[in-house]
Amino acid sequence: MFATWCLLIGTLLVVMGLSGSLLKRLPINAAMLYLAVGYLLGPQALGFVQLDFVRDAQLIERVTEVAVLVSLFAVGLRLRVHLTDRLWRAPVLLASVAMLLTIAAITALGFWGLGLSLGAAVLLGAVLAPTDPVLASEVQVEEVGDRDRLRFSLTAEGGLNDGTAFPFVMLALGLLGLHELGEHGWRWWTVDVAWAIAGGLLLGWFMGTGFARLVLWMRRECLQAIGMENFLALGLIALAYGVALKLHAYGFLAVFAAGLAMRHVEHVDHPAQPADEEAAVEPGEQPYIAPAALEFALDLEKLVELTVMLLIGSLLNAAMLGWHSLGVAAVLLLVARPAAVWLSTWHLPWSRLQRVLACWFGVRGVGSLYYLAYAESHGAFTAETRLVGEAVLVTIALSVLLHGSTATPAMALYQRRLRHSG
Repeated sequence: MFATWCLLIGTLLVVMGLSGSLLKRLPINAAMLYLAVGYLLGPQALGFVQLDFVRDAQLIERVTEVAVLVSLFAVGLRLRVHLTDRLWRAPVLLASVAMLLTIAAITALGFWGLGLSLGAAVLLGAVLAPTDPVLASEVQVEEVGDRDRLRFSLTAEGGLNDGTAFPFVMLALGLLGLHELGEHGWRWWTVDVAWAIAGGLLLGWFMGTGFARLVLWMRRECLQAIGMENFLALGLIALAYGVALKLHAYGFLAVFAAGLAMRHVEHVDHPAQPADEEAAVEPGEQPYIAPAALEFALDLEKLVELTVMLLIGSLLNAAMLGWHSLGVAAVLLLVARPAAVWLSTWHLPWSRLQRVLACWFGVRGVGSLYYLAYAESHGAFTAETRLVGEAVLVTIALSVLLHGSTATPAMALYQRRLRHSG
């Protein structure tokens, strides 16, 4: 069996390394291939992987947790745009107003349409609310400093809402009797919402800034080459996440803010640095750690994408394709997401095509699976939550297939429109 796994994993890694440039020209992406392979490895086909999202919730939680952390750090490092820039208006609205509208719509569907309890309905909405920072690479910023409104908004939204969805997961657990909300919800408002969000962002920002300044000082003032940037990046991710959790703040937001702060230090110091300049400088000569950390994080991101999509594929089975799962997926992807984005961004200076594409490309994936596993591992395992889990897995699979197959042609059309309008 070990030899078989070596052959399988080796083949997948080689295919992953060789297929990148080919897939860019086709209406297909790597996540779709990994999902199909995962299904073949699962109990529905070859049976190499035997996982259940209730029985193995803790394992799934840990794997997806690592995947989200790596991706959020990479997203933060990509965004070389000052915090006072008006570009931030759109992703903040998408990660707050649009997310709240999406949660409300899916909660209503679960409560009145599927007959779920209020706690299970809120859980369904909260788990499906965040867009994915791992699987949306085709519609994210293409290079550091990319100021395209659509790409920047979708990238930053994925970085923010993987943390801002957490209070509603905690609310759902509270309504299910698995988390203390406090009288009239006071604990939820003060700890799970106000402190956990603000604390996560502030802790991550100060840690990322301090870390980047320390490395910069050692390289510039002490003329000391740090080296081992990959381990430093991993160390910052772990420290930011660990400190945030110890202080009951949201670690996802802390890691995203840490990556953002590292890039911000470079931007404040060197505001006119072109995006390709850092590629021309060897890591040992580059005073900033952000470029080397980003390169490492992007490589890790590809590996965790492979791992998690194999996992999701292996969890799927034909019995999940009931009307309730397909209905939830259809309402989320075709109604709730478009309506929420349109209502929250109608006043922004976007073109019609930008708004249409933002409405469509709300990719669901790793973050949703993490929140599902988190809820299950914290006691939310009932017949209702199994129904929620099936709907979430089917929605993720359909999102990967639909968004993956439309991303290449849609973004090619978008680029042509930009060139013609320019």
